[in-house]
Amino acid sequence: MQMKQPEPGLVIRFAYLWRSEAAVGRDEAAKDRPCAVVVATTRQDGNLTVYVAPITHTPPGNPLHAIEIPAGTKRRLGLDDARSWIVTTEVNGFTWPGPDLRPIGRGADRGFIYGPLPRSMTVDLVRAIREHIREGRAKIIGRDEKPVGGG
Repeated sequence: MQMKQPEPGLVIRFAYLWRSEAAVGRDEAAKDRPCAVVVATTRQDGNLTVYVAPITHTPPGNPLHAIEIPAGTKRRLGLDDARSWIVTTEVNGFTWPGPDLRPIGRGADRGFIYGPLPRSMTVDLVRAIREHIREGRAKIIGRDEKPVGGG
């Protein structure tokens, strides 16, 4: 079976390393979670670097630092019923496909992919993260052996 290429808005299961975990020297995530692909870029060596934003149940301290996922979208993706947000102030960057992709439950026939976000939500997500990066409010945590973007 051929692996689906990551596109902005695709929600995957990933071992996301939070900024706070990286700051204390951790290099392994404490928990696997849904994450949204923000961008995928092909490097000069031909490999693909993918940047993902974490999805969390924790409400943001500042509403401008996250995007809430509507209940209908969560249902369609097969996520739980609790309120969730996509954090827009940090991302993990890694070489695709990478060892930190995780299967969705036991015997899941869709592997690590939940599905796509609505196009309008994807546009808002990418715009918010770019703005936070430009303003110095976002952090890129590299997940490869060699940092992929600001490690």
